[in-house]
Amino acid sequence: MLMANKRDYYEILGVSKTASTDEIKKAYRKVAMQFHPDRNPGDKAAEEKFKEAAEAYEILSDADKKAQYDRYGHAGVSGNGRGGYSGGGMNMEDIFSQFGDIFGDDLFGSFFGGGQQRRSGGQRSRGIRGSNLRVKLKLTYEEIAKGVTKNIKVKKYVTCNTCSGNGAKDKGSVQTCNTCGGSGQVRKVQNTFLGQMQTVTTCPTCGGEGTTVTAKCGNCKGEGRVYAEETVTIDIPAGVQEGMQLNISGRGNAGERGGSAGDLIVLIEEEQHKELHREGLNVAYDLHLSFTDAVFGTQVEVPTIDGRAKIKIPAGTQSGKIFRLKGKGFPAVNSYDKGDQLIHVNIWTPQHVSSEEKAMLEKLSQSPNFKPHPEKTDKNFFDRIKEMFS
Repeated sequence: MLMANKRDYYEILGVSKTASTDEIKKAYRKVAMQFHPDRNPGDKAAEEKFKEAAEAYEILSDADKKAQYDRYGHAGVSGNGRGGYSGGGMNMEDIFSQFGDIFGDDLFGSFFGGGQQRRSGGQRSRGIRGSNLRVKLKLTYEEIAKGVTKNIKVKKYVTCNTCSGNGAKDKGSVQTCNTCGGSGQVRKVQNTFLGQMQTVTTCPTCGGEGTTVTAKCGNCKGEGRVYAEETVTIDIPAGVQEGMQLNISGRGNAGERGGSAGDLIVLIEEEQHKELHREGLNVAYDLHLSFTDAVFGTQVEVPTIDGRAKIKIPAGTQSGKIFRLKGKGFPAVNSYDKGDQLIHVNIWTPQHVSSEEKAMLEKLSQSPNFKPHPEKTDKNFFDRIKEMFS
C-alpha cells in the first residue's frame, strides 16, 4: 500500500511550496550536511534523515515530479512498494551517484577526508546513471476502482548479461586505474598565502570508477548495457486519476558500465466508459425515463463500476432529479474516503407523435394535474448541480 505516514517533503527540507530551485538546493545541502554519515558515524537515525532529505530533494528538484507531488501528495510520486520511495528507499549509492555534485568534491574531499568517494559499505561510484523512462498506461474504470497489477513490456537499456554490466571482455580486462591508483579521485596540494590547500577532483582517466577496461565486451561494445525489451510489473493503487504519475525507482534505463538505473515514470490515463463518466471521486450516470415511467414510477437497472444495480424510481419523479448510491464511486488514493454514484434523471420527450397520440396529449394538457406547480421544497437547478459535485 502507499505510505500515508510519510513526512511532507517541504517540511523535511524546511522550505515553502513557493521556494525556488536554488532555495531547494541550498536547503537540501544544509540538511544533508547536518546528517551526513561522515559527521554522524554509526548513527542510524541520522542516516535515515540523510536518506529522507535526499528523497525529498529528488522529488522537489524535478519540475514534473514536484508538480505531481503538489497535486497528489506522496501518491503521485510513489512506486507503491516496488523499488519506490517507501521509508527511505534510496540507498547511499543512489544518493551519492545522483546528488554528489551538490556537495562538491572540494568540500567533501577536504573536510571529510574523501567523503564523496565513500559510499555505503565503502564502495566507489560506478559508471554513469541511466536516464528516466516515461510510459503511458491506460486503465478502465473497474481497474481504477479496485487497483490492479499490470505487466507491461518496455523497450529500454538493460544490463548486459555477457559482462554483467562492467563493459569488459573478461575479468582480466579490468585493471586498477594508473592515474588515481583505484581511489577514483585525484588530490592536488597548492601553496597559497593562507598556507597549503588540498583539493580533490574526480579522476579524469577513469571518471571516478577506480578501474579501466583494456578490452571491451563484444556484446555491448563496452557500455555494459544493451537495448532490449523487458517486462515490468507495476502495482497500481486503487483510486488513481487521469494525469497522475507513478514513479518506479530503478526501473528505467540501465546505467553505463554498472551505473545505477534511472526511474520508470508511469503516466496514468483513463479509458472512457461507455455509460459512466467520472467527476472526481464520484461516478455520474444519465438515466433517461419515459414520461409514463416517471408518472407511475418503476424499477430500473443501472450500470456501476462494480456491475449493475437496481434502483426504485418513485411515482412523480421530476426531470433533473439526482439519485445517489452511497459508496459506489472511486476510492481516494491517500485515505479511506470513497465517492458515490450520482444518477441524473432525464425525462424523455417524444419528438414525433401520431395524430391519435397528439389528440390524447392535447386532452391531458387541459387537466390540472398536468399544469406545472413545483413545490417550494423542490431543489432548483443550481442546488442540484451543487449537490452533484458535493
